[in-house]
Amino acid sequence: MKSYEEIMSSRRVSVIERKDDGFSGIISMGNWIGSVVCSWGGGWDHVSVSPQKRSVVPSWGDMCRVKDIFFNDNEAVIQIHPPKDEYVNQMPNCLHLWRSNDKEMVLPPSFMVGLRKGQTYSQLEAEAKAYYKEHGYKL
Repeated sequence: MKSYEEIMSSRRVSVIERKDDGFSGIISMGNWIGSVVCSWGGGWDHVSVSPQKRSVVPSWGDMCRVKDIFFNDNEAVIQIHPPKDEYVNQMPNCLHLWRSNDKEMVLPPSFMVGLRKGQTYSQLEAEAKAYYKEHGYKL
């Protein structure tokens, strides 16, 4: 997670209350304004955003911008869809970003999603074949 000073340099966040392990405030995303809670501790970095208009849910692009404000480019963060019996929904249009502090984030290989910027299909295919071979799958 970025430092407090780096987050504040975005000028999109105004802090209302600051504590040792995070803060709460207001975030301005251009097309909406809402509340933000940012915390670190307990092994997790966490950011939640909730637009003031209850009819607005942050888009994928909005969440990418939130990620850019709070996290470094080389950090992977996740949005979680837990088992239904573990759902927590106290704010219907609130979305969260999470990053583990003490464990490496497990992500699927990018070739399973598609081509990375500048990657050719042949490179993707070679990456996939090497991955499957390494993991004992027969092609």
